[in-house]
Amino acid sequence: MSSLVKTHPAATQALLAKLGPAKVLTDEATCFAASFDNMRLSFMPEAVIRPGVEDDIGIVLKLANEYRIPVTVRGRGTGNTGASSPIQGGWVIHLDHWDKIEIDPISAMATVQPGAITARINELAAPHGLFFPPDPSSLKYCSIGGNIATNAGGLRAAKYGVVRDHVYALEGFLPTGEKVRWAAPLRKFVSGLNIRDLWIGSEGTLGVITQATLKLVNKPAARRTFLIACRTDEGALEAAAELMGLRVNPAVFEFLDTQTVEAAEKQRGSRVFTASELKGLADTHAILLVEIDGHPAALAEDAIKIRAWIGRHAIAFRETDVEAEAEALWDIRRTCSQAMYSLGNAKLNEDIVVPFRSYVELIRYTREVRDRIGLATPTFGHAADGNFHVHIMYDRDNPEHCRKAEKAIHEVMTKVVELGGAITGEHGIGIAKSPFLRLQHTPAEIGAMIAVKKALDPNGILAPGQIFDPLNVWEHRPVKVTLPWDKH
Repeated sequence: MSSLVKTHPAATQALLAKLGPAKVLTDEATCFAASFDNMRLSFMPEAVIRPGVEDDIGIVLKLANEYRIPVTVRGRGTGNTGASSPIQGGWVIHLDHWDKIEIDPISAMATVQPGAITARINELAAPHGLFFPPDPSSLKYCSIGGNIATNAGGLRAAKYGVVRDHVYALEGFLPTGEKVRWAAPLRKFVSGLNIRDLWIGSEGTLGVITQATLKLVNKPAARRTFLIACRTDEGALEAAAELMGLRVNPAVFEFLDTQTVEAAEKQRGSRVFTASELKGLADTHAILLVEIDGHPAALAEDAIKIRAWIGRHAIAFRETDVEAEAEALWDIRRTCSQAMYSLGNAKLNEDIVVPFRSYVELIRYTREVRDRIGLATPTFGHAADGNFHVHIMYDRDNPEHCRKAEKAIHEVMTKVVELGGAITGEHGIGIAKSPFLRLQHTPAEIGAMIAVKKALDPNGILAPGQIFDPLNVWEHRPVKVTLPWDKH
């Protein structure tokens, strides 16, 4: 069920008087649709504002400060941590219709509004031989404003980095309603403090982005894809560390543990590798997916290194430089997330990061948790940067399962920090990771973050309750809705 918090009728009436009913929507259906993200925990706002021009945003924020109204900024709702859920009610600024994209091929830059769909940026950049590398799995649905707000990564982060590495400048509004611009559409800019990078990854708590200037790079001329079966999880991860030491720079390097492969094969209704390919060497196996891109001559050189590496570690493999065949190899990775539900009707999913030296210890720990609590712990993710997605699968209608899952996820996150890792690599904190923030950061570090928040948002109106206030999300039941990306 949706949570309903205190309403502010006088403030909303004042807002309606200034912006009009076409821009300020208060009907239940609109408010409900803006009450949750992909995490599907619903918190009802009082009004949804769809600004027409930038001045509308300034008006909203100034009124929110005057009346002390919580304000949450929203794009397309693809986030996984509840960061765009209005957990204290109030108003939602909805920017999915702000989706203009302009490509400057000479400067290799894109000027975009926050509602622009990430994949669309690449569609418009491609005719100029350019592309925007960050590629979250939801890139066909997610908006660039959310990507910037969470400093999103994606599969290609192995070679190209994360969103922060591709943002030249931001424009928008401070929480108090003043228009600001951080940096400029220039390749170099070092004037003043770097507030731009404070906004990137701040999850909508420090300002409202209205425009971004993005760095584009040359679109690679070719790519080559390798799908590799390894006998064990440990063997696959040890092989991953070795490949990175060979100075091969993969564009994509993905790991799927044996639990994930089994679930994905069940979902597909067929084995990834045939029995003849495996030659009876393994009933179960882990998978590595490697993709290199660039000039064909450079790929040929790297492919020689990769094939020799495969010969030392693989029990079976496939290789292609044909686009359609590469897409077929990718099918197993794309099946992962949905396939998890063959192991339980609910999951706790954490996008943790660990250093190379801790890969094997992490995977052994997830299996130890599985064996101890009797719940599946499938793990997959980005082997080139240690950003793995660890799952605890359980039956939401089974109280004992719920208790075990909650305890297990605390144990896993504690272990990640002990291993020198991070509690999130690309999803952000939102409300989902808020119980674990104090595992990662000292009181002094959190105090410094809160001081920055108070300096920019003295009345605490922007995304209140996010990040710093622990919320036990497993105590809230998600709403049952079908979202556009559920079918893909």
